[in-house]
Amino acid sequence: MKIIKISILILLVSLTSCKDSQYNHLKDGMYAEIQTDGGNILLELEYRDMPITVGNFVSLAEGNNRRVEDSMKGKPFYNGLKFHRVISKVNGDSKDFIIQGGDPLGTGMGDPGYRFDDEFPLDSIGGLLFKHDKPGVLSMANSGPGTNGSQFFITLVPIPHLNGKHSIFGHVVEGQSVVDSLLVNTVMNKLKIIRVGDDAENFEAYEVFDEELKRSEKIEQERQAKNEILKAEFLKEVEVYKTKATELPSGLKIYLTKKGSGVKPKLETPIRVHYAVYFPDGELLDTNYKDVAEEYGVYSVERDRQRGYEPFASKYSMNVRLIQGFKEGLQNMKFGDKAIIFVPYHLGYGEQGNRGVPPKTDLIFELEMFPPVE
Repeated sequence: MKIIKISILILLVSLTSCKDSQYNHLKDGMYAEIQTDGGNILLELEYRDMPITVGNFVSLAEGNNRRVEDSMKGKPFYNGLKFHRVISKVNGDSKDFIIQGGDPLGTGMGDPGYRFDDEFPLDSIGGLLFKHDKPGVLSMANSGPGTNGSQFFITLVPIPHLNGKHSIFGHVVEGQSVVDSLLVNTVMNKLKIIRVGDDAENFEAYEVFDEELKRSEKIEQERQAKNEILKAEFLKEVEVYKTKATELPSGLKIYLTKKGSGVKPKLETPIRVHYAVYFPDGELLDTNYKDVAEEYGVYSVERDRQRGYEPFASKYSMNVRLIQGFKEGLQNMKFGDKAIIFVPYHLGYGEQGNRGVPPKTDLIFELEMFPPVE
């Protein structure tokens, strides 16, 4: 009997060793292997620095994410999905860019039934810890801030303009040639998670993701509650300004909240502009005032690094590429002036609207004009 027990133990050890032998060369960490008919892609996942994003990805892959739609619960999410978007020379495109997959619909419009925020950890000097600076970077696809779901992409070349816009959570360690040669609609036969070492083994993917998501949801609820107060205060203030505003023949209304030096720039000469733009209900659409962005909870580290919270350079002209109401408002200002401008939709983004702006939407601008930097 003892011989039989020893034999069984040896067999079990042997089977375990065989199971893990192909990964013996890997250092401790978390990995994902994407198996396709064209070969396998091995990715290392940055679970320590990107716990929310990796927790989401791993829990979807392992089939234990409880936030997914009912039809996908208990199933490995990625198995059988396609790389629905491939932009590469091999695929017949004019340039190399990315391969993208993870959409249950295969159209670019699908998600797991929820969305979550971006993760952009910083290094010791305040820069982005991860960048799209080489081929093989694994990053989340999204349609804007806070819209992550299940879709991801792998870079074919460095793509620096995506830094700070898409959450990077891993990189290719083996199989970049498979990535480079992959064609559109290639199927992910299986996406396997590999844990090497005790730390990775103890990473409870869904629990980490769910806990962080609940924390993010609480922060978002608090931000929205604060924004409702800010909106109410803003509307109360601008209603007073509106009654005092001068209406121009175009329908634009302007009220100076601060008068500057009294010097008016010459036409077609350089100027700099600070702005904040709001919807009629007081919701902030965009701003290059850092303090306003921070107050409304939409401050971006990457935008700050790119000097996006400084007055932008333009010309004192009706010929620059800005909306009509913006330009007309500036034409009625002098250096140092600060104004509230009520822009009717026909002087804004018109009947069609624009990204983030619905059709026929009036806007409220806060503008401040400065001379160019010497």
